[in-house]
Amino acid sequence: MVKIFSHWFSWRSLIQMIFDLSFIIVGMLIAFMWISSGLPINHSHLLLFAAILGVTMLIVNGWLGFYQRIHNRTVSESRARAVLSLYLAVPLAYAVFALLPVTDISREFAQLSAMSAVFGMLVNRVSASHRNSSTLVSRRILIFGAGSQALSVKRALAKSDPSAEIIGFIPSPNEEAHVVPETQILSRSKTLTDTAIALRANEIVVALSERRGGSMPLRELLDCKLHGIRVMDLASHFEQTLGQIRLDSLYAGWLIFGDGFRQGTLRTVIKRLFDIVFASILIILAMPVMLATGILIVAENGFPLFYRQERVGLNGRLFNVIKFRSMRRDAEKDGKPIWAKAQDDRVTKVGKFIRKLRIDELPQLFSVLKGDMSLVGPRPERPFFVDQLTKEIPFYAVRHSVKPGVTGWAQVRYHYGATVEDSAEKLQYDLYYVKNHSLFLDMVVLFETVGVVLTGKGAH
Repeated sequence: MVKIFSHWFSWRSLIQMIFDLSFIIVGMLIAFMWISSGLPINHSHLLLFAAILGVTMLIVNGWLGFYQRIHNRTVSESRARAVLSLYLAVPLAYAVFALLPVTDISREFAQLSAMSAVFGMLVNRVSASHRNSSTLVSRRILIFGAGSQALSVKRALAKSDPSAEIIGFIPSPNEEAHVVPETQILSRSKTLTDTAIALRANEIVVALSERRGGSMPLRELLDCKLHGIRVMDLASHFEQTLGQIRLDSLYAGWLIFGDGFRQGTLRTVIKRLFDIVFASILIILAMPVMLATGILIVAENGFPLFYRQERVGLNGRLFNVIKFRSMRRDAEKDGKPIWAKAQDDRVTKVGKFIRKLRIDELPQLFSVLKGDMSLVGPRPERPFFVDQLTKEIPFYAVRHSVKPGVTGWAQVRYHYGATVEDSAEKLQYDLYYVKNHSLFLDMVVLFETVGVVLTGKGAH
């Protein structure tokens, strides 16, 4: 639990958790008073089940980020997480309750009251996470640095967390050019520690373009940390604020010595079982849609129905990806790969429709069963573009340390990309996924993908 709330924990979060727990207990008791007449229900057992369900919801909600004071999710993404929380927490609570020597609570009543109470709580949680940021307790952030990196922190916070208050910038002695507003630059007459304490800073972000030559006051930063002030480097700040690992603040040592990037055997086995089960279910459910799509493609533009394309997978291994054909048969008649683009005139009428709803991606589920792909991971790219991007974008090859996915963190966080610049932006989200991937993150991505598909976000 400590790890779940370590970054965003506050007394406000604790109050939210207590409210959620009481919401479920009171909701189930109200349901009991209204509809339990004549049902063989034991009050103490009902209260016990409500407590188990409430604690389970707190854990699941914490994992899904509902107690984060800082986030940049859209309302649809929060709703997707709420649905995921419902699907996870209720069965888990029943599983725990079934292990106890309690049998005289009505299963039908428990299901009805639990679903209604949890649904109400999740509606409140989604609403609370998107209320006006002025109701939130402000983060008081002191930035060490006054150059371009410090300015990028200011812009990122303005975009992702308007409640964050930048109380000032302290320039490094080695910084020659100051690009942040002069009115926000603080004097160096006091030590960094004294300045942070006097201004009641609760977080310091080290945003230096140049770290060599004694530019970082390590002793003062350590003193700040010992006084309970959080100290973060630039890469960690962007990772936790934006859900991405920024290339302009990334260096090899941070990747090597930092946390994350775990590819253990247990994680690999669980992810593989998850892929097989869910891909099989999705293939069965999508079979009528795939059959109808095949008929429409042939009717408009003839065969072939599918197209195969060589892509780069895990550890740089090549494999053939299979998709429904959405372009004309002569889309690349000269044999040279071409970036897809918005309003691409090579796309057929049926192709436009199936691309908008991502139906053209469905055959890739068979690649998941085969083991070439995973349900969630960085999208696979063609060797021609991989060679180009690896030369132009630092750390691009890191994304090949996990299996490519049918959908991914970059796909639900960034619009459709068709340039080198777009690929660099998406790589920042891919690096975040490679560093932090887990079963829960995979499930969050899948549910948010549903929202992306339903809204047609980013489709071309």
